[in-house]
Amino acid sequence: MCMIKLRLGVFAFVLVTALSTSAATTNDTPDFKELFGVVRANLSGGTEAGLNRAAVEGLLNSLRGKVVLVGNEATKSNASTALVTKATLLDESIAWLHIGRVAEGLDKVIENELAKSAATNKLKGIALDLRFAEGDDYAAAATTADLFQVQERPLLDWGEGVVKSTKKYDAIKIPVVVLVNHETVGAAEALAAVLRETGVGLILGGPTAGAAMIGTEYQLKSGHRVRIASSPVKLGDGTALTLQGVKPDIEVLTSADEERVFLEDPYASAKTNVTASSVLAGTNSVASTNRPSRRLRASEADLVRARKEGLSLDADFLAGRSTESEKALIRDPALARAVDLLKGLAVVRQSRN
Repeated sequence: MCMIKLRLGVFAFVLVTALSTSAATTNDTPDFKELFGVVRANLSGGTEAGLNRAAVEGLLNSLRGKVVLVGNEATKSNASTALVTKATLLDESIAWLHIGRVAEGLDKVIENELAKSAATNKLKGIALDLRFAEGDDYAAAATTADLFQVQERPLLDWGEGVVKSTKKYDAIKIPVVVLVNHETVGAAEALAAVLRETGVGLILGGPTAGAAMIGTEYQLKSGHRVRIASSPVKLGDGTALTLQGVKPDIEVLTSADEERVFLEDPYASAKTNVTASSVLAGTNSVASTNRPSRRLRASEADLVRARKEGLSLDADFLAGRSTESEKALIRDPALARAVDLLKGLAVVRQSRN
């Protein structure tokens, strides 16, 4: 039985690779029916049901977001993902919100989390992290984007007419950077795109999945229903979101595995392979991003702390402060650049005021 599972697993891997890899030359990818037939006829221990399951899973994984088997276990699991999986402050002034799923109620959760942060710290910017975020609720994407809109303007059209923002005086006005990657899917892609199109913020990271599409459902003989992308979602200005995905303004490419590690702990050390094309050429080195000052000087906070704790401002005290600063170094390349950018924008805004 273990050998059968292993062989089925190998077949699934081969199938996914064949489906997801772009052909380098003509006829580089084998014909699916031919491949399936050869495997079915020659795989020792394989069952018809097992091979069929592997083929279906490979197809759905390769076309994730564009083709969805409605009501299957993966869909149910995604529906249980929290709307906001992380909400914390970086550098005491940047609100980092990682969105797990774009669905009804996301706007309220974001409002609440920002209110909590603003109650104790003066916020200079928001890193709205949509890496690995998904969802097919485009109404939720529109209401979330509306949080940042002062005037009435068109936002999104997902086949039910153009939805507009509302005029308001309490819109969120601090700078925003939106983080995306190839695992940013569906309504999360639309949210990123509309925030850029309306001038709310820049997009940073890698191209998105290209799955922001309006789907049509079809009934299968097995009783299942499949939703297939049939037409694109459009931004308020009429621009259609394409299968090529949303391209970032500042490209920072990191492997998905490393990004998952950084989402758990942005300060974790990880071997990264980062390429970036950015006007922020000076921040492209991970080692230079958010680098703490090398010259250790006693600040007013140090004096207060030393007096309270009965300490002297000697080398050991300052060395301890240096160690604390090093621990606060953000290792996540995309998030570090977002924080740098937001801090820079805050300085510009302050100088203009």
